[in-house]
Amino acid sequence: MSGNRRGRQKLETCASCGRAVPRGKAVEYSSRTHFTTDLKEDNVTYTGFIDQYYCISCAKHRKIFEKLKQQAQKRKEKREAYG
Repeated sequence: MSGNRRGRQKLETCASCGRAVPRGKAVEYSSRTHFTTDLKEDNVTYTGFIDQYYCISCAKHRKIFEKLKQQAQKRKEKREAYG
């Protein structure tokens, strides 16, 4: 019987320390990557997002956890101002 396994979340590996963390506890951080080739004829540019997962201890150490909380608070203030 294939399908969704109840009570079981996919494990994500921490990008910093390599610890296996359940997806619900992991902190997701999207970082932008920008690649360019500086050629005169064919200049290729690529801009993409890389989703990285961190365990809570590494996210706090790298100050990602606080950054995401501040961004969520700013979004909430903007919504209240317009709505």
